[in-house]
Amino acid sequence: MTSEDASVGGYSELAKRNMQDPTEENFVEEVGQSCMTEDEEDEESEDNEPKVCRVCGDKANGYHFNALTCEGCKGFFRRAMKRTSQLSCPFQNSCIITKNNRRQCQACRLKKCLDIGMRKELIMSDEAVEQRRELIQKKKRRRLPAPSIEENLTQKQETIIGELLEAQQKTFDISFKHFKQFRPINRISSQEQLHTVNNEQPNTSDGSENLHFSMLPHVADLSTYMIQQIIYFAKSLSEFRNLFIEDQIALLKGAAFEICQIRFNTVFNKDTGFWECGPLQYDIHDAAFAGFQSHLLDPLLKFHYTLRNLNLHDAEYVLMQAISLFSPDRPGLTNQHVIDQCQEDFAITLKNYIDTKHCQPHSKFLFPKIMACLTELRTMNEDYTKQVVQIQNIQPDVTPLMMEVFSQPL
Repeated sequence: MTSEDASVGGYSELAKRNMQDPTEENFVEEVGQSCMTEDEEDEESEDNEPKVCRVCGDKANGYHFNALTCEGCKGFFRRAMKRTSQLSCPFQNSCIITKNNRRQCQACRLKKCLDIGMRKELIMSDEAVEQRRELIQKKKRRRLPAPSIEENLTQKQETIIGELLEAQQKTFDISFKHFKQFRPINRISSQEQLHTVNNEQPNTSDGSENLHFSMLPHVADLSTYMIQQIIYFAKSLSEFRNLFIEDQIALLKGAAFEICQIRFNTVFNKDTGFWECGPLQYDIHDAAFAGFQSHLLDPLLKFHYTLRNLNLHDAEYVLMQAISLFSPDRPGLTNQHVIDQCQEDFAITLKNYIDTKHCQPHSKFLFPKIMACLTELRTMNEDYTKQVVQIQNIQPDVTPLMMEVFSQPL
């Protein structure tokens, strides 16, 4: 055995050659460029004797570029034809090429390749190789089995979603047709108001008595209407009703703002930037005219665009509300373990629903994107509560229910 044929570190001669030329061209050209004639195929099938490379005498593995060769001479011919430099023989241009000395004279080896009929025009261009490679990969992907997912939700998960959707339908007036008893919309603002809501914290010690938040009465009535429906929604859920009354109150106070924004997102028009609440329409400036400041409103508006662009199903919206409602880290809870288990059930149901109802690749990152939106809401919650209390100190038009929900820091 020569040093060329010996294994090194477990790699055969063929493996070493492939490491020197780590492209897929060997495989690609094997598929696309073999030129064996029908007579040659018949001859090979009738003769079971091993075929030898017509260049070096090594064991041949097929016809490459119109000649029966080994893998090594096939690769050598392809590389030699792509070179721009001229090969020259260090001897007399009459070297005998064998398996053992084929690397000693590249010029005579190439001459032997051409003499036996190997053809340069059968070598695929780099572009053709790339196209062939892509075609092969596409065929491989077609043969791969579809990723296995549960074809159906579990019975428990179907029940959870059904209960949530029923509660949503009963407690969310999405057309706002019952929102009638409210103070009028007034979008007239003073210079002091614009200065305060867009740039600085209200200064209660210097001139804040001159501020007038024209939209505050109406926005307070709208928020109160939403909070009332959220309370009815929570009380419609069996898991919520089974909790201690103290835990129910703590969960509602903690999640009211978040669930309100999730519900508002279902009526948000991302093309116009308006919340379309039946016959009424609002934009982010209405919240500013109610006294809320830009460091809350800017991320809030971004949140609504982000969530709306996910194109969620109704089931995903209600599962978001349930995950927010059953947050085990709200202040004042006494039965955190039960609440944590409920939230986990809702989260798993959401993940399974996405995997079942959405097609790849849309579903791949949908669940983490939804959870990121919930996290973003949580970060805005405390700031919203502080601003409600601050606005009430300037202009006491916030409703008693809003103050009951948001009066204490979260």
